[in-house]
Amino acid sequence: MKHFEESMYKLIVETSTNLPGDVRRAVNRGRAAEDAATRAGLALATIAQNIEMAEQEVSPICQDTGMPTFIVHTPVGANQIEMKRAIYQAVVRATKDGKLRPNSVDSLTGANSGDNLGPGTPVIHFEQWEQDKIDVRLILKGGGCENKNIQYSLPTELEGLGKAGRDLDGIRKCILHSIYQAQGQGCSAGFIGVGIGGDRTTGYELAKQQLFRHLDDVNPNEDLAKLEDYILENANKLGIGTMGFGGEVTLLGCKIGVMNRLPASFFVSVAYNCWAFRRQGVMIEPATGEIAEWLYEAGNEVRMNAASETAAAAAAGSAGVQGQGREIVLQTPISEEQIRSLRVGDVVVIRGEMHTGRDALHKYLMDHDAPIDLNGAVIYHCGPVMLKDEEGWHVKAAGPTTSIREEPYQGEILKKFGIRAVIGKGGMGPKTLQALQEHGGVYLNAIGGAAQYYAECIKKVNGVDFMEFGIPEAMWHLEVDGFAAIVTMDSHGNSLHADVSKDSAAKLAMFKDPVFS
Repeated sequence: MKHFEESMYKLIVETSTNLPGDVRRAVNRGRAAEDAATRAGLALATIAQNIEMAEQEVSPICQDTGMPTFIVHTPVGANQIEMKRAIYQAVVRATKDGKLRPNSVDSLTGANSGDNLGPGTPVIHFEQWEQDKIDVRLILKGGGCENKNIQYSLPTELEGLGKAGRDLDGIRKCILHSIYQAQGQGCSAGFIGVGIGGDRTTGYELAKQQLFRHLDDVNPNEDLAKLEDYILENANKLGIGTMGFGGEVTLLGCKIGVMNRLPASFFVSVAYNCWAFRRQGVMIEPATGEIAEWLYEAGNEVRMNAASETAAAAAAGSAGVQGQGREIVLQTPISEEQIRSLRVGDVVVIRGEMHTGRDALHKYLMDHDAPIDLNGAVIYHCGPVMLKDEEGWHVKAAGPTTSIREEPYQGEILKKFGIRAVIGKGGMGPKTLQALQEHGGVYLNAIGGAAQYYAECIKKVNGVDFMEFGIPEAMWHLEVDGFAAIVTMDSHGNSLHADVSKDSAAKLAMFKDPVFS
């Protein structure tokens, strides 16, 4: 087993940087179904380009490399203690090399371990089987989509859908509602795994296990096979669209599993996964620890549809916004007058310095001064992957994080420091919208998961503050050029996110009547 650690390192790198073939085909199908001349079309073109950039650069597809979760099947007699130690060593190495972001945070102190090791991280599940080889599967599921997981206890009342009972039709309603509640915050268009039954813990485990299935398999349970097809077809009628921009493509895959339950309990658990569906697996020779077989089709065998042709247009922000809005170049610092001239749908291209800020920074700024002058500044909700060498810091991946987490803080911080623009994904709520209107600010939606696409726009790291928060939560000062995002909340009280949510709620109600009985 002397090669087992190296095999685990290869598995981590491949999972983080190269989407497998079945996922790429699903994204290509989504692009074919979406009108390219829309905001959603722009988003899908950017996603396709980002997938190929990550493969070419061998860099993380998304800056949030998630919670590494390993499922390991071993022959009887295999040394699981040594295997776990080797997995830990591979995780540390991958983190040091910038293939994983340091994501292991002490829940009480907020301290980041820096190497992705700590109580409960990474997650490793061992199970014995009667085969000779070792089967290792890995999923990297980021926090944005993990936060949109949801569990229902039937019977229950669901917004727009009414009563969901303890039957197949009640399950159907729960699954549709789970997609509706995710909106664009989970980086749609996404994939879902559904677990029916079990207890609260095993139900979620079953749901996540479904994400390891191949996208083109057929459920052996005839009722569940029909339900999977139904959900995939009808979820795309909700009008949520890619990134929650509205459109034809909201869901790219649905897999459902079932297990027995207690008489008193009936849970439907949904594991939501973003478009950056990073899972891979290997079959290992137990004598040497070498990889004998990759378990999912290699990504480089499936090209993204015309990704190279759309790169320049997407970067300029013109590929998907014909008739949707204008393209405006903004040099930081930005004036209130410039911001007041923007409207929902405009494409903004930023040049100059911007500053990253996530949960720890927003909490800190509520009661403290900022380390720099933020008047007219741009705050980017981003936890980048960073590497340092003798020349200084370098950005390896830098896509947006889900913005709604900052809703309790954002409005006050905008006004307190004179910030003019906030960049993130998924939109924000009424408190922030009101502050944008009163203060003169805008919310710019970047394309979630497009970490390589945006990293290329960052030309220099000017500095960093609050490294004690850990690399993802530190305040990075970044020089950018050509950083494109779409105005989805403006200073006039308009919110694309609120509009899409209202429209999708009305469409959700169309599925209230029973279908399966």
